[in-house]
Amino acid sequence: MGKLKVYLDNCCYNRPYDDQAQLRIELETKAKLHVQQQIAENEISLVSSVIIEYENNDNPYELRKHVINNFLKHATDYVNKSDEVVAIANEISSNGVKAKDASHLACAIYAECDYFLTTDDKLLKYQDDRIHTINPVDFIMLEGDQYD
Repeated sequence: MGKLKVYLDNCCYNRPYDDQAQLRIELETKAKLHVQQQIAENEISLVSSVIIEYENNDNPYELRKHVINNFLKHATDYVNKSDEVVAIANEISSNGVKAKDASHLACAIYAECDYFLTTDDKLLKYQDDRIHTINPVDFIMLEGDQYD
């Protein structure tokens, strides 16, 4: 079996910049940073996309934008806009998912990712047989179960 392939949405990338006084946010941050370390150590493959870059370049915080852009260099795969990605995104958004979120999911599905990591509660409710949508904390727990 090859390395796991993951896609992190913009919520994940920005979680370390949220108020860490809330336990949930602190745990999600630690889990996201753990995943990020595994990606940097080439244990997990990262997929990036045109929509991640677009959203990040819209980030009003220069330091955050720079840190995230630097990390995206670890991506082993990159998804550009294509007719197929747009068609998948349109299908997902027809199920009530916001357009940007649907675009992220479409990129992950197109790249055949194993997991789509997000901290967005509404997005976590969306289920699709083509991808596992999961919170970073749950991903870490699931990953730990694989080694038991």
